[in-house]
Amino acid sequence: MELDQRVRWVVYDVTMREGAPPLASQLATLLDMPLDDVRASLQRLASARMLVMQEGEILMAGPFSAVPTPFRVTTSEFSCYGNCIWDALGIAAMLQSDVEITTSCGDCGAAMRVAVRGGVVAGDGLMHFALPARQWWQDVVFT
Repeated sequence: MELDQRVRWVVYDVTMREGAPPLASQLATLLDMPLDDVRASLQRLASARMLVMQEGEILMAGPFSAVPTPFRVTTSEFSCYGNCIWDALGIAAMLQSDVEITTSCGDCGAAMRVAVRGGVVAGDGLMHFALPARQWWQDVVFT
């Protein structure tokens, strides 16, 4: 398997089991590779829009966030964070799992809950996407 494919596979293997992307040093240990080689691979993956990096570490392994966000996703195995509501729903789809999403209204700040059960989304409110999907990567951290 090509190096970048191996790195990506391990990133998502860890992320889908633990709920957050691994640190570069953890990847180097798991892959038994020099840290510089892992970081170079992560940068190539980021250039291909497969990951988002920040200061040499994975910030986003879509749909998962490495840092807390307003979109907490709780599964039967762990709690994690989506980068946005779209990604929070994407975690349920990716894991093929029922989830509870805890977030807040982007307009008034009221607490909101969204549930996914058997692939069906239920909850009150409206999901608003400020930009069309084709523009998200212009500033993916902001959007």
